[in-house]
Amino acid sequence: MTTIESDNRVGPLFSDLDADTVISRAATEYERLADALAALRPDQWTMPTCCPGWDVRAMAGHCMGMTTMSTSMRETARQQIIAGRAAKRSGAQVVDELTALQVRENADVSMGELVESLRSAGPRAARGRRRRPGIMRRVTMTEVVGGRPEKWRLSYVLDVILTRDPWMHRSDIATATGVPMQLSTDHDGAIIADVVAEWARRHGRSYDLTLTGPAGGHWHEGAAASEALRMDAIEFCRVVSGRGSGAGLLATAVPF
Repeated sequence: MTTIESDNRVGPLFSDLDADTVISRAATEYERLADALAALRPDQWTMPTCCPGWDVRAMAGHCMGMTTMSTSMRETARQQIIAGRAAKRSGAQVVDELTALQVRENADVSMGELVESLRSAGPRAARGRRRRPGIMRRVTMTEVVGGRPEKWRLSYVLDVILTRDPWMHRSDIATATGVPMQLSTDHDGAIIADVVAEWARRHGRSYDLTLTGPAGGHWHEGAAASEALRMDAIEFCRVVSGRGSGAGLLATAVPF
């Protein structure tokens, strides 16, 4: 379960997922991302994605860089220092310089090497994220979600966001190439259930939500909702992530 406190006055967002769940979920997602990339034809690597300026190849480079960054504190520091210096020179956001660095550093890696490197780094990244010291996991940062600033603890990033990120990019790749995502109730269903729980806490209203597909389900809370929502589970996540648009409760943003 991801604990969400939407009012900044009562504290930052944090994660209370247990270590085994974090490691297992992250390792599975890295492996599924590698499987998704391995299944693509060479021409599909050049297809544009919904992320401006990124084709599938660039997105894979970002995912590889982010995975590698999680394998050790030394690699985290290296990438952050380079990105921080670049941001001072350019005036861009550090995260934008960080992702640009990851794409650039993996631009000349062959498709096969990138897939195998991702398979190798995935388990180490999953363990490395959970092994960050407690004092580091309690560090807070400010992020903007849905146009509003909020406080996050690093534990929320390490345990939740860094698994949602490759999961959503796997969805981006499927959308770009037309190759369906590999979905299962135990893995993808758990990720989506956490997203729904966070979405519900963020809007704080009664709702009745049915998500279809292998990773979907039915959730409801409070008095009878004025309108029952029914949609594909992946599309729901894409909408609340900002990759699509929605009215009413679907306008509630959830970070990925």
